[in-house]
Amino acid sequence: MSLLIIAISVFLIAWLIPSPHGPDFKVSCNVCHSPKSWKLDKAIYSFNHDKTKLPLKGQHTKIDCKLCHPTLVFSEAKTECAACHKDVHESSVGPECNRCHAPNSWLVEDITRVHQQSRFPLVGVHSTVDCYQCHKSETFLRFEVIGNDCYGCHSDVYLATTQPNHKQSGYSTQCMECHSIYSQDWGTANFNHNFFPLSKGHYGVACLKCHTSGQFSKISTDCSSCHLSDYNGATNPNHSIANFPKTCTECHTTAPGWKPTTFNHSMFPLTQGHSISDCSKCHVNGNYSSTSSDCFSCHQSDYNSTTNPNHQAANFPTACTACHTTAPGWKPATFNHSSFPLTQGHSITDCSKCHVNGNYTNVSKECITCHQADYNGTSNPSHSALNFSTVCTDCHTTAPGWKPASYKLHDALSFPIYSGKHRGQWSSCIDCHSNTSNYKAFSCTNCHEHNKAEMDSKHSGQANYSYISSACLQCHPRGSAE
Repeated sequence: MSLLIIAISVFLIAWLIPSPHGPDFKVSCNVCHSPKSWKLDKAIYSFNHDKTKLPLKGQHTKIDCKLCHPTLVFSEAKTECAACHKDVHESSVGPECNRCHAPNSWLVEDITRVHQQSRFPLVGVHSTVDCYQCHKSETFLRFEVIGNDCYGCHSDVYLATTQPNHKQSGYSTQCMECHSIYSQDWGTANFNHNFFPLSKGHYGVACLKCHTSGQFSKISTDCSSCHLSDYNGATNPNHSIANFPKTCTECHTTAPGWKPTTFNHSMFPLTQGHSISDCSKCHVNGNYSSTSSDCFSCHQSDYNSTTNPNHQAANFPTACTACHTTAPGWKPATFNHSSFPLTQGHSITDCSKCHVNGNYTNVSKECITCHQADYNGTSNPSHSALNFSTVCTDCHTTAPGWKPASYKLHDALSFPIYSGKHRGQWSSCIDCHSNTSNYKAFSCTNCHEHNKAEMDSKHSGQANYSYISSACLQCHPRGSAE
């Protein structure tokens, strides 16, 4: 009975007496307390703070609850950092501590990353600068809001610069127009010099090399304004004596050392053997204004010393291009030999085969002058014994080996064998001229159609008929039956 009374009493007390944690606190007492005492019993403590508005992380998991909850009404505790932590930055960076700090420590691990979210991301050399160099204030922890224009921090550098004098020259105060924030110094990698591109040899040159006396506004872009001494000092070739133009870009690029060089030599194209790099080979003694374009003016010694063939003795033209190209070594060489076309067997490269002893002026075009030995040495048939014509083309072409050979005059001068009924009925001369030592002798009766019995029968009653070849020719001079 007594236990029942105690239980009812506890129930009535719990129901009638409000919770010290506030009317909205719905967590059961035994989550934090034991029947022994109202004191927090960490042995049974099981409250899940992650389900609240402020999950406990880092250093927050190690502190006494009362540091954040000064009263037993837990809902009165604030979640803002400033509610518990003094703002040592004095409102200069805002109330949200977690923008820079983590629950584990007040130390800022990556200020560069944090600063990227601001109006002035820290890139290049700015990422290594001490915060206090820009954020100057009464304390080291107050970071006053500053402007993000270059001049705000670098006005002293701008005003102190004399090479060139920025203020005097009226330079922009926006440093990034000329300077790179990624550079460790004030190099001018970003300067827009496109009105005069700084390429190759012009690139990386100190500004004062061109902008002498600190003059940056009225500098001439003419080559000679900077390079007149180079022009006057050039000796190979001598530019001033040759009166070369002072516009360097006509021959040069901006590559250092003035090489490679080009020149519009279209008035005398430098092809093949003429494509040389030493101008003085042709422009002797620095003569660049009146050098002759005639071949002979440069190549007279070559002309005079040539022996195969001897150009001088043969009175060859001095215009080299009549036979030669500009290929080195004077080869290949061609000659307009239309006066005596060099076809087939005559197409030889050794001129001296025909032009004996360097004779190029009065060489006969008659075949026999070159081919007398061939004529005399021929035995089948013997041309000399048979008194054949010495005009080789009567029977031969210019094909090597004297073949094929034909005697087309045979039809007109003696008997038609290339036309009429005898065309194609023979294969060689000996078919009719069996005596190769006498081509005036011939036989008509050697052919299979001309047997005596048959011919006697066909010519029966024919006056003056005789079965001999001379009689056949007398009656049939053109080889026909009529």
